[in-house]
Amino acid sequence: MTKKDVHAVPHEDGWATKKEGAGRAGVVVNTQKEAIERARDQAKREHVEVVIHRRDGTIRDSDSYGNDPNPPKDKKH
Repeated sequence: MTKKDVHAVPHEDGWATKKEGAGRAGVVVNTQKEAIERARDQAKREHVEVVIHRRDGTIRDSDSYGNDPNPPKDKKH
């Protein structure tokens, strides 16, 4: 089974969560903070990574909630 990370991405109506490879957004919310919270909740349930994007679409951050055999050395916390 291929893991499908969850992304918090800009959307024409605000911000959205989008599963990797999906054709459309999962949920659309008003703020980036809401999208990140929703994406994290989903990533924790599905044991995948959450990828947070900036308004211009570039990747701002990511966090793993899966069973990563080589977890990154997180310098943020």
